[in-house]
This record gives sequence, structure tokens and C-alpha cells, in this order.
Amino acid sequence: MTDYTDVEILVSEAEIERTVALFYGRAREDSLLGPVFREAIPDAQWNAHLAKIAAFWRKVLRRQPGYEGNPMRAHVALGVLEKRHFDRWLALFEAAAREVCRPEAADEFVGRAQLIAASLLHGLDFFRTRQQPAG
Repeated sequence: MTDYTDVEILVSEAEIERTVALFYGRAREDSLLGPVFREAIPDAQWNAHLAKIAAFWRKVLRRQPGYEGNPMRAHVALGVLEKRHFDRWLALFEAAAREVCRPEAADEFVGRAQLIAASLLHGLDFFRTRQQPAG
């Protein structure tokens, strides 16, 4: 992955917007991820959610302000996510990024997504172990 000190910003805003739209459209229809999304995000809030996720990625990839949120809290609150969800999320996300972005931008996008997924999965596992009663 590229360091933030690099002069060139590899992932354009257009690539972020298009990747987010393509990925989440597919994820919402996916047999594994779709039910999670449909339960968590009502149709009336879908466009606002896409805008929030695009702002998240602009912050991650371009260091732009505009995202205020807590991804860990949001994912813990779902209560249903397992490794298989993250594996599927990453597969769909990578396919969308590689379809939309220039190769070097897709590499950056996918690399960051992998780190974020690993961090979220680790956090969910940690949270779950702390919630188990002492035996």
C-alpha cells in the first residue's frame, strides 16, 4: 500500500464513488450479505448510507474530512457478523474495485479494505470474548 506522504493520491473521488455504488448494489442483492444490509439499513436510508460510506473511504484513502462515525460500534451492533461475511464482503469489494479502478488504485483500495476487514473481525472477536460469562 502507498504511504500518505506520497505526492500522488492514487484513488480518485470518482473511483471511490463508483466502487462504493457498484459494491453496495451487489452486496445488497447477495444471498449472504443482502439480508444483513436489508435488516440494518431501511430502503429510505440507503442513499444516505452510501454517501456516508463514500465519505468514509474518502477519509481513509484521501484524508478528506467529512466522515463522522464509529465503524466498530456499527458492526458490533449488528450482532450477526462472522468471518464468512467478511470473506464475502472482501471478494465482492475486490471485484468491484478491480472493475472500476485503475490497477494501482484498485490495489490501494483493496489493500485498505483488507486491513479494515481484519481490524473489524478482530474487534468483533475481542468484543464477543468479553461478553461471554466467566466460567
